[in-house]
This record gives sequence, structure tokens and C-alpha cells, in this order.
Amino acid sequence: MNWMEKDEGLLLQRSFIFGIVGITLCLLALINKNMNLLEAPMGPLNGVGIALQFFGLSIAVLVLRKRKITDKTKEKAKKMVLILGVALVFFFMVI
Repeated sequence: MNWMEKDEGLLLQRSFIFGIVGITLCLLALINKNMNLLEAPMGPLNGVGIALQFFGLSIAVLVLRKRKITDKTKEKAKKMVLILGVALVFFFMVI
């Protein structure tokens, strides 16, 4: 099944899950970098977190580009794009 044919609610749910996991991984890497809790390289963990955030952002944009969606779904997708965009800017500035 094509991604454009899937339900908007399901796509927004997946976008939220990918985004929150990505933000959590980036926060774990940031906390470990500042507090030195674990002697391990945090670059790959941070990279995976940013990639997951980009994937969540792309799913939210995909929902916005669909033709016949309700206003409520469109507002949710706009909020998801805004939140993930701000999170990406923050983690790029921290790196």
C-alpha cells in the first residue's frame, strides 16, 4: 500500500512516534555529553535521533500535502511540523 493512501490519523501517529523517539535519543546524547555518565561516543546516537526527527517531519509534511483532509487533521499536521522543526533547529544549534 502506498503511503499516500494510508489514513491521516495513522500517519500522524507514526510521525509523532518517530519524532518523540528522535527527540528522546538526542536529549539522551546531550545529557550524556554534559554530565559524562557513560564513556561512549554519542555522535551515532545523536545522528539516529536527528534522522528519526527528519523522518517524522517528512511524514507530517506528507499529510499536509494530501488533498482531501479535514481542518482538524491539517492543524495537527501543522503543529507537528512546527514542533519537529523547532526541535531540529535546537539540536543543530547544540551540536
